[in-house]
Amino acid sequence: MRNKMILSAVASSLMLLAACGTSATETNVRHKVALNNDYLKVTADGLSLGDKRVAEGDFFHLRTLPLSNGETLIGAMEGNTQELVLWRASGKAIQPVWKGEITSRVVEDICFYESYENQQLSVFLLGGRGGAEQRLLKQDEKWLKEPLVIRNMNVPFDSTACVVSNAEQKLYVAEADQAVWAYNAEPEVDQGRDLIAAAKPFGVIEGEVKALELLDDGSLLVLEEEPPRLLVYRQNEQGFKFDKAFAIDDAEALTDVSDLGNGELLLTEEDMTATSKLTIDTLESKQRSVKKPVSQVEATLQTEPSPLRGDAIDDPAVWVHPEAPEKSRILATDKRTGLYVYDMSGNIVQELPVGRLNNVDVRGSRAVASLRDNNSLQLFDINADGELSVGTNALTDIDEIYGLCMGYNESTEQASVYVNGKSGVIQQFVISNDGKMKKVRELSVPSQPEGCVVDDKTQRLFVGEEDVAVWLFDAAADGSTSGESIIRVDQHEELVDDIEGVTFANVDGRDLLFVSSQGNDSYIVFEGQAPWSLLSHFRIRTNTELAIDGASETDGIDVTTQSLGKGFEQGAFIVQDGRNRMPEAGQNLKLVPLENILKTIK
Repeated sequence: MRNKMILSAVASSLMLLAACGTSATETNVRHKVALNNDYLKVTADGLSLGDKRVAEGDFFHLRTLPLSNGETLIGAMEGNTQELVLWRASGKAIQPVWKGEITSRVVEDICFYESYENQQLSVFLLGGRGGAEQRLLKQDEKWLKEPLVIRNMNVPFDSTACVVSNAEQKLYVAEADQAVWAYNAEPEVDQGRDLIAAAKPFGVIEGEVKALELLDDGSLLVLEEEPPRLLVYRQNEQGFKFDKAFAIDDAEALTDVSDLGNGELLLTEEDMTATSKLTIDTLESKQRSVKKPVSQVEATLQTEPSPLRGDAIDDPAVWVHPEAPEKSRILATDKRTGLYVYDMSGNIVQELPVGRLNNVDVRGSRAVASLRDNNSLQLFDINADGELSVGTNALTDIDEIYGLCMGYNESTEQASVYVNGKSGVIQQFVISNDGKMKKVRELSVPSQPEGCVVDDKTQRLFVGEEDVAVWLFDAAADGSTSGESIIRVDQHEELVDDIEGVTFANVDGRDLLFVSSQGNDSYIVFEGQAPWSLLSHFRIRTNTELAIDGASETDGIDVTTQSLGKGFEQGAFIVQDGRNRMPEAGQNLKLVPLENILKTIK
């Protein structure tokens, strides 16, 4: 796990320590937040808005989140029943959303997250024994009947508090008296973490952290229980930097801090019998750019996961049954074992353990894959029922073999294989009728490529140079070896390297080029002709009805406009899912009806 330290404070920063008195306020108030020109508060008796009782109960961990639609989401844990209780407020009206017992963990804190990009609303449930979970509450404008677990997370064993920044898409977690960590709040992203604050001698934390809070100016507040101190971390372009510490002289132990606005804070004492107010200086709130919404589609079918965990499944391909599309086959390479063959229910029907395969493609009754064990091309024959058998093998002189695609030239009635290596070399092999493969020419791009695809009709070869661009070559065996960079990473903010998968389709006479943008877990459709306009930028997110997770960290992709049977009558877009969740399992493939993607195109 990535433990990147981004704080710059050291123990000498304690020179900024300030002793600070507080003003006493109400008793028996555990948490209090400003809401609609009034205050929402929890006591041992229940939840109230001003003088009006909202709900009876022994509530802890009150959290609110102003939503983009103008409503406010409210949540709390009921201490006696271990129930998570959710409400939504519109003006002074508060209505219940959901109530249910949490049996997966003892909840230490709850935090809400609204994803503007993916139009999802979720809650994090932080456990104190090394685990947390993210539950989906709302997608688009639809509230789920009950929260859906979309991610389980590993967090420190002694996690005590959390807070979320929607703008930064970050979940901050306190680890007892040791540290504060930042995790990605989006469910379909890397689960690495960054160190925000640390205990001495690497930072200034001295006591157990019981609460975290974020101010409108981006400052992070870290509340130490005993002796009670409030640490303030200011945010700059490099991350968070320790600013000052407030010693709370008139309290024995503190357990909660909440922002009342304009620098006014409410501090709750350990025995829950009293609260105090503290005012701190705030910075001018910077206008933060909100990420633009990204078009969303959902997979309606997923394949069995690889039995191997980690980096396994890499590239998909599809063989379409000529008479019964529901009997078509989906192929996938496994970088450690060989080739999997799936039926149209997603079940593995064949395993061909030929070695470490990288990419695979299909033309007619043959499939070819790049075999990393000896830098060769492995051919497979496909019979009329879609059953594969191991065919011929051809060695290449590529040092480190990577990507591969196939093409068919109708004028010469020959199929070709285009295979590339880490150095940027691309070699073309022609397949004879007996399955033998012969190298006919060599191309190149400046740095490592992988994904590629051929438009058979126009004899164009598209190659993805991972960090830089998509290249266009003549696919004919006797064509020019000069290529043209047609789509560059530095020209499209939506395209974030690596460029991994590349695939092509002609839909109703319109050429479409699909590219997987691995760096931001998304996919892009470009016009398949100059000027190569960007037509759609989309993600594959959670299918709440079928309980299929989204897709992310994608390597290979494929597309077909032919029917694959029920649910895929107009074709399918197929992707490798690098993070298979709900539940956590080995990597697999996700299939999206092609017509759903076409609806996102401009």
